Amino acid sequence: MPVLPDFKLETFFSKWEFNAKYHMCASDMESMTLQELLNLSSDQDRENWNNLNFKYIETYGSPELRLAVADSYKKLSSENILAFAGAQEGIYVAMHCILQEDDHAIIITPNYQSSETIPASICEVSGVGLEADNNWDLDLQKIKDAIRPNTRLISINFPHNPTGKVISIETLNDLINIAREQDIYLFSDEVYRLMERSEGIRLPQIADIYEKGLSLNVMSKSYGLPGLRIGWIASQDLELLDKMEKMKHYLSICNSSPSEFLAVIALKSSANILKRNHKIIENNLKLLNSFFTQHRDLFEWNEPDGGCIGYPKYLGSEGVMTFCERLLEEHGIMLLPGTIYKSAIGPTPNNHFRVGYGRIAMQDGLRKFQEILDN
Repeated sequence: MPVLPDFKLETFFSKWEFNAKYHMCASDMESMTLQELLNLSSDQDRENWNNLNFKYIETYGSPELRLAVADSYKKLSSENILAFAGAQEGIYVAMHCILQEDDHAIIITPNYQSSETIPASICEVSGVGLEADNNWDLDLQKIKDAIRPNTRLISINFPHNPTGKVISIETLNDLINIAREQDIYLFSDEVYRLMERSEGIRLPQIADIYEKGLSLNVMSKSYGLPGLRIGWIASQDLELLDKMEKMKHYLSICNSSPSEFLAVIALKSSANILKRNHKIIENNLKLLNSFFTQHRDLFEWNEPDGGCIGYPKYLGSEGVMTFCERLLEEHGIMLLPGTIYKSAIGPTPNNHFRVGYGRIAMQDGLRKFQEILDN
């Protein structure tokens, strides 16, 4: 297997995330303290937490976690859920259990890098680009044109990282029909689901509606609990899940029992957590919309459909990389330049940057940003 390339986004974050004064490209929601989370739990859960045993747990995930996750789907049960140490492990395991050297995969671009580089380390991969001029929509004709006789997997991500795009239910259903006709797996990264601007555009989870669909999710994004490192894949394909579980024996083996316990509390309290998080997003988007309206000479901005990140276009002459570097090095403002999303398999715009609006402190960074531009 080829050596995986440098993970440009994570390397960038490793260098700057904990050093920048104003972190304005975070991909997750405002987190919670342990006490805040426990305050949402029942008396019985708090008692169980105080008596929790630090033991090994099931590789598939604890029965309590799998049940709580399954309850978030319409048609699935615990047997359809496999837990992972975050979403990244899920991506790695799924790609290695679905794809072989002679296969072919289709991945949308831009993307979270491992969605592309992990399958590309196994087999041939084609990219289908989302284009700003087409409102970042998915062009199904490009999907059809990319399909080969040996295409085994199509990987999608909506709400999309980094644009926040949500495709229509009609487009999703058409994509499923295309995949079903060709007997292709659909891997759907749904980590930003439940963070749409309107429930009316929320897509069903692929594992609920397609027999060869895999739904990836995690506690890190919509729930704002990245420190738990709890993710999962849901699927109707029990044979594939069993194969993936056996591969997990070579990786994390099992998750942290305290993390899974706390994830269950969060899932049972999801309505309260999501209400809080939507309020943060609503407040921050008001500030961002006003900011970008004031600076139309420098930026093109359209409010994203969902998630807590957006992808405005920079119009300055020096280029987005130089612009972001100057903000970071001279003022401590961290934005993620679109060059980090450069893909080896498909087109990616290089004049955009990622901004995150899921954290309360975004307001401080935006105030400083405004001050710099005013001067």
